[in-house]
Amino acid sequence: MSVEQASIEELGRELGDRIARTSEYERFEEAREAVQRDDDLQERIDEFERLREEFMQARRTGDATQSDLQRIESAQQELHSMPTMGEFLDAQDELTETLETLNEAISEPLAVDFGGEAGGCCQD
Repeated sequence: MSVEQASIEELGRELGDRIARTSEYERFEEAREAVQRDDDLQERIDEFERLREEFMQARRTGDATQSDLQRIESAQQELHSMPTMGEFLDAQDELTETLETLNEAISEPLAVDFGGEAGGCCQD
C-alpha cells in the first residue's frame, strides 16, 4: 500500500470518527437505541412488517386492494406517531441532511457525486 493510499484511508477513518462524534450522529444513536429498548414499539414494528409483507405478496399475485394499501398506510402512520419512533425519524432525517452536506463537500472537487456514484460501475 502506498503512503498516499494509507494517508487517504487514515483521513477516511478520521472523518468517520468525527462524524460519530457529531451531535446529529449521537442523537441518532440514542434514538435508535430507544427504539430497540421499547418493547411495545418493537411489537408494532413487527406487526407493520408483517402487514407490509402480506401486502407485497398480494401485489405480486395481483390480489392487493386499495383497502389493503390503506391498512398499511394507517399502520405506518400509527407507528410514526409514537413519540419514540417520531424522535428516531427526526434524528434520522437530521443525520441524513448532515451526511448529504458532507457528500456535497467531498463531491465538489471530484466532479462526481461521491456518495451516489463514485462506487458504481456503468453510470452515465
